[in-house]
Amino acid sequence: MASPKAVPTATGDAFDTGEVFDKLRRHLSPRLALTGKFAGKGAVETAAQGSRVTLSDGRSVLDFGSYAVTLLGHRHPEVLRAVRGQLDLMPTSTRSLANPVTAEAAARLADYLGGSLPKVHFGLNGADAVEVAVKLARLASGRDRVLAVRGAYHGKSLGALALTHNPLFRTGLRGCAVDVVHLDPEDPHAVRREAARGEVAAVVFEPVQGENGVVPLPLDVLRQWSRDAKRHGAFVIADEIQCGLRRCGERSVALAEGLAVDAVLVGKPLGGGIMPLSAVVCSEEMYAPLGADPFLHSATFGGHPLSCAALPAALTALEELADHGRELASSLSASLRSLQRRHSAVMSGLRGRGLLWGMDFTSPRAAGEVVIELANAGLLVSPCLSRPTTVRLLPPLSTTADELAEATRILDSALRLATHAVSDL
Repeated sequence: MASPKAVPTATGDAFDTGEVFDKLRRHLSPRLALTGKFAGKGAVETAAQGSRVTLSDGRSVLDFGSYAVTLLGHRHPEVLRAVRGQLDLMPTSTRSLANPVTAEAAARLADYLGGSLPKVHFGLNGADAVEVAVKLARLASGRDRVLAVRGAYHGKSLGALALTHNPLFRTGLRGCAVDVVHLDPEDPHAVRREAARGEVAAVVFEPVQGENGVVPLPLDVLRQWSRDAKRHGAFVIADEIQCGLRRCGERSVALAEGLAVDAVLVGKPLGGGIMPLSAVVCSEEMYAPLGADPFLHSATFGGHPLSCAALPAALTALEELADHGRELASSLSASLRSLQRRHSAVMSGLRGRGLLWGMDFTSPRAAGEVVIELANAGLLVSPCLSRPTTVRLLPPLSTTADELAEATRILDSALRLATHAVSDL
């Protein structure tokens, strides 16, 4: 077992874990340092492969968290091969000459989503995609107002933050640049009423809200909203940055359900869990402002060749694992429902679709106890900042039956310990 005081790196150099936390405290955030030290019991992450992360003290933990990025697991071999190949040729772009890697990535992504949305704009993260989509919708429609959904999470940059519902993320800010109304997700006539009050540029929704505790929005409501938006000349934007690309079973939840959308936003696993990459995939009409002026919205690393090289390999890998993912999702659902029945005193609810699940607990303290116990026992999950009583499970598509069984055992033990801890208060 490696010493936590002299851990080798990929370069052959060694680092002191104490110095890592000290640097985090001094140069990033003391709270980040404290959280990371607590979660790793003084160890740091040093390597990863598939569903597992290796820590500096030699422990191996299952990664069912990573905020939905590692849908293919860590270091998928085909994605690595594609990125390494591009690294040896041309890792960045001149931005003056046409780049074939970026062009191929755009074509592959449009085709992957069925071809009905032919235009693509690349960013690096989810908020990038949201910012561009809302900007395009406002410019193409000539309107300002945007409709989002209560409980929505679309990012923390200023424009995206206006669409994010929870005021927690706007603490200390006086306002955001976009005029946004948040709709009741149970009200099928909300778009119609808002359109009657004034012109609407776009309706933006997550088919499955992730950060809000894994809440699938009612499909009948989304269908009615989409029809009403079209009737009143507004664009329909499905934010699938967390729930798309097979995370919830389909390539696109909105397109698979037949929703009349003008754009699908994807990200997180789009770069294969290796490179940062996001995209707006949209209609000709919505893309028209960028078609007329391609420099209307640009970013130095938008369409970065190294990131775009990962995309075709990632999409191929997603399809190769899709059938296994459906079987895994069925087993995961059955295991979680069984756990809820056995531990209902602390686990009060369960929601999910595919490989995106939210476990509700009786209190934020109970949820915290479970997260702590899971980390101690070797299972990483993702808490929900917007809903502190909910914990997300986001296993990779590549998770094996043995790994799922191991995760289930760890969950069972953590829920039992959390039940005792809460009952002792």
